[in-house]
Amino acid sequence: MASQFLVHFLFVFAVAISTVKCNREADALSALKNALVDPKGVLQSWDATLGDPCSWFHVTCNGDSKVTRLDLGNYGLQGSLVPQLGSLGNLQYLEIHSNQINGSIPVELGNLSNLLSLDLYKNQLSGSIPDSLGNLKALRFMRLNDNLLTGTVPESVKALKRGNLRILNVTNNHLSGSA
Repeated sequence: MASQFLVHFLFVFAVAISTVKCNREADALSALKNALVDPKGVLQSWDATLGDPCSWFHVTCNGDSKVTRLDLGNYGLQGSLVPQLGSLGNLQYLEIHSNQINGSIPVELGNLSNLLSLDLYKNQLSGSIPDSLGNLKALRFMRLNDNLLTGTVPESVKALKRGNLRILNVTNNHLSGSA
């Protein structure tokens, strides 16, 4: 009798595990939340136990429940961007401007092939502009102005101006060369 119970328990446990929804998008946004200090509490609704970030404030999703917009501009956020943001494959708008974000721009942002607007201006981002941002062929707006970026604008990023890119603003950084 005990062995039948054990078999039944293991079967129910296996079915339960197989139906757990793994949400990489929620994981990516949770990683961002954990890397930030949120003095105004704008990320309070970001509860990873809910699994679906489409119900979180400042997150917009499409009809397939995929994150398409992250709007965290001007909330006094402090901390750094996380590489996991590069896994938000349907993201079109990444707006984390006018905060106190420091550290470097993750090279993984170059994976965001659907990105139309990258707004990281008025922060404290440092380091170089990743060459991988040149992979963002759909990009129309790239605003990295008013940061502490150094080096030169990668040729791959400059080449985006021959495609869809309409605005490339890198002013008020510590960059050399032309954009």
